[in-house]
Amino acid sequence: MKSTGDPLLDALYSVRKGKVDLVDVPELGFLVIDGAGDPAGEAFHDATQALYSVSYGAHFAMKKATGEAPRVMALEALWWVEGADAQATMERIAAGETSMGESDRDQWRWRAMIMQLAPIDAAVIEQAITEAKAKKDIAPLSALRYEPWAEGLSAQIMHIGPYSTEPATIVALHKTIAELGSTPRGRHHEIYLGDPRTSAPDKLRTILRQPIQPIPRS
Repeated sequence: MKSTGDPLLDALYSVRKGKVDLVDVPELGFLVIDGAGDPAGEAFHDATQALYSVSYGAHFAMKKATGEAPRVMALEALWWVEGADAQATMERIAAGETSMGESDRDQWRWRAMIMQLAPIDAAVIEQAITEAKAKKDIAPLSALRYEPWAEGLSAQIMHIGPYSTEPATIVALHKTIAELGSTPRGRHHEIYLGDPRTSAPDKLRTILRQPIQPIPRS
């Protein structure tokens, strides 16, 4: 990924293959949209299109107004399941006993998002959403919102290859988390540095991030 101009921020998106890094993620601003179901389905695709439409709209509006604008960042997503067996499902995935692809995809919940670099803020995003809706008022645009979010202490690793081979990397990530005397918290986080439409599957790069917390001592 190209530099953002902020060394601390660049470190969050510069991950080595096969090496788990610990990062402390500060509060950042995101354009987000929530949804449910298969990531290969129409809802996730439409949400992604809406996110990019508004993000680029904000970028070009800022450039027109000031002569310069921050780059548009990569697509990211949080993934989780709900229901009585939600915790057990996530534990099976972390242990490699199942995968997101093998589980019931209709049960998955997601938050698709794109981080917004300063000086783009809530006001700029709100105007970009208004302008995007004036051109083509599709349902996902009304569901977009700007949201500050601090993820905090997290472990992350780079996965290189198709999404279908992520389980082994997820297992390695969670094994290291346990070895550090920590436990997962929050939601599984993926950052998509590659574009599956233009990149060969074996060249795709995805950062897998998991917020963590120390295991309480008895």
